[in-house]
Amino acid sequence: MRYLFYSILIVVVIMSLAAGGAKVAAMPQEVQFFEDAGIVSAWLLPFGAMQIIGGLLAIYHRSRRAGLAVIALGFLLSSILIFATGNVAFGFVSLLPVLLCIFVFRQSGAQRQ
Repeated sequence: MRYLFYSILIVVVIMSLAAGGAKVAAMPQEVQFFEDAGIVSAWLLPFGAMQIIGGLLAIYHRSRRAGLAVIALGFLLSSILIFATGNVAFGFVSLLPVLLCIFVFRQSGAQRQ
């Protein structure tokens, strides 16, 4: 179970850092996605920074649960935006990282005891 925990943690952290980096870099796909969702592109930087901070916090044991909560929130907000653009099928798939964050969050609490 420990290997599964760390494998999922690594995947979630990398996904969060990559998604945040794409937003901070204002990649054209991200800008277009935000415009399609009706969100001004000025929100790219704070949203991307939030995802990067969450990923960095999740790396360290002391701040892991806070980082996972921030990552889950970031992916949940992204999923809501995906649903808002009308892409329902991908919206449901994009909820998978949220579920993985919840799994790792719960397991990180169990490992402390």
